[in-house]
Amino acid sequence: MDKIIIEARVNELATRQENPNVPFIPAEIIRDAKACYDEGASILHYHGRTATGEPEHAASFYLETNAGIRAQCPILVHPTLGYVANDADAMGRFAAVEEMMKDPITAPDFAPMDVGTVNVDWWDPDKNSYTTTNLVYENSTETLMHFADRIKHHGLKQYLVSWNVSFTRQIEAFMKMGVIPAPAYVCFCMTDGISLSGHPGTPEGLDAHIAFLPKDREMIWTAVNYKGNLLLLTEKIIKAGGHISIGLGDYPYLEYGTPTNADIIAKVVEQARALDREPATVEETREILGMNKVRAAA
Repeated sequence: MDKIIIEARVNELATRQENPNVPFIPAEIIRDAKACYDEGASILHYHGRTATGEPEHAASFYLETNAGIRAQCPILVHPTLGYVANDADAMGRFAAVEEMMKDPITAPDFAPMDVGTVNVDWWDPDKNSYTTTNLVYENSTETLMHFADRIKHHGLKQYLVSWNVSFTRQIEAFMKMGVIPAPAYVCFCMTDGISLSGHPGTPEGLDAHIAFLPKDREMIWTAVNYKGNLLLLTEKIIKAGGHISIGLGDYPYLEYGTPTNADIIAKVVEQARALDREPATVEETREILGMNKVRAAA
């Protein structure tokens, strides 16, 4: 079978209340990047965080982190644009990437586009009520077209996140318009636990995503389960020819004690190999996704 791309999603907005191994500061993220790379991950996704875990949007955080990662290993870097924690306009949300692109040493390899808007309020399954009622992850078509233009300008790969079928339809429309080039790399974002925003992290939830991939467009897909245990679905994903995006940023994986991100990557690699899919190297990942070979400064 084709090789599998494994992405480590190391921190997102996760706390340390359940698993103390969630990395926050640059040195911790750099450490996890190297450890996950050594276990077989070819992509690293991270969010800027303060030492106490709050969101950190300063470009300096990303410059320090990216440079440190580059000094340790060649893993492909996929930073955030801030999720709901960053409510600036399109230019403001992309500003840190613009700064990163000024030096090849700090330049990322991907820039994300969550291709649609979705309510992301937190659900309390014990009380059957919402703990927030006004969280909207807003990504207007105009904003997304700005992101796409700047990503193309910098020669980065678009990392396209689909929370539900409407997002995938928007991706298809953008491909028809020439806004998104082929092959498109699409992350199916399923959600569980305290998040009801995406398809559920079940075989049926994944199947619903896959069913709406346009047959006449070149799309490569990976899957994540935000706030849920993706390891319950990895066998299905591997057998279906998909790729895997996983880490402590999404779920603490307390079923395995208090694992590190590298521990989770090792479990995925072991399972993939048992199912005859070798993890893709960094260069093989670039080839599969049709990425530029050389990073260029702005």
